[in-house]
Amino acid sequence: MADADMHPLEQPDAALRRRCRQIAHHLKPVVQIGDAGLNDGVLAELDRALTDHELIKVKVVGDKAARSAIANAVTANLRSAIVQQIGGMLVLLRRNPDPNPRLSNLLRFSR
Repeated sequence: MADADMHPLEQPDAALRRRCRQIAHHLKPVVQIGDAGLNDGVLAELDRALTDHELIKVKVVGDKAARSAIANAVTANLRSAIVQQIGGMLVLLRRNPDPNPRLSNLLRFSR
């Protein structure tokens, strides 16, 4: 990817967002955030998944306001960017400076 030096809080540019959406289309959610909401265990698992995979899909249960609040809290706590949010599905991106080519969704699915 051309944007390998992206700071964790920066939003990806249009080309990277488009490519991430293409990759994420085929991914399954790695974490589901239910009625209990966001807790330390969920944040730890999201952090691990973002470190390993860089691009992940998350399923969030709740009404629109609750989903939006959870999405904002996740991005703030984990220094990640929202690539796409449609209904209860959230696609998150956080670049890893030293990604594992066997785990990183960005490297595994790059053309």
